[in-house]
Amino acid sequence: MKKLLLLAFLLSLTLAMEAKKNATSSVPMAVYTKEYHDVKLRKEARKWLKKGEWRQGFTAADPHETVNIVDFYLQYQRNPEQWQKLFAYLAKTDLLALPKGKHPIPDSDLTISVEDSKNEPLEKRRSESHYHGIDFQYCVKGTERFGIIDHVTSTPNSKYRPDVIHYKYDKERTKFYDSTPDKFFIFFPGDWHIAKVCNDTEDQNIRVCVIKVRWIDE
Repeated sequence: MKKLLLLAFLLSLTLAMEAKKNATSSVPMAVYTKEYHDVKLRKEARKWLKKGEWRQGFTAADPHETVNIVDFYLQYQRNPEQWQKLFAYLAKTDLLALPKGKHPIPDSDLTISVEDSKNEPLEKRRSESHYHGIDFQYCVKGTERFGIIDHVTSTPNSKYRPDVIHYKYDKERTKFYDSTPDKFFIFFPGDWHIAKVCNDTEDQNIRVCVIKVRWIDE
């Protein structure tokens, strides 16, 4: 009798596990950034990032874990002067003392926007991505929360103009990360994001520096 009860228990457990597996497999896997399957290319990008020559003396912050390293590597190679000017400017500029507003980065076509702003509840913030531009975002004071939305279940809910499009997205499949002065974020066209979201800290006031970088196709 005990053996029969044990067999019945094991059978029910197996069936439950199989049902759970089937239910899980029916949910599409989320995609949060452009995927590169070239192992050699990914290895080259990691090596390049670690070497750090791209920094141009800028050591105050490192790339956040969400930065697509391969995109960063490829874009840097395709337009090195643009990125060199960006990081050299960050290395020598007191971003806390810089007046708010837009400032040209010398000897380049780049502009840095300095924003003294405040995080807002998620429902007040819009998701976005760009086709031809890259968002370099650096929170130099306070804590800014970013949301990264899933490509699979998100759908555009606006027209594309001039280089921005917004999305309807699933909050449950959105990943949230906090940006602090020791990390910078880079949002490439494959990174659909939400900026300035309220976080768990008491002070939602932030100073953010945003640099729009041109995306270079192959």
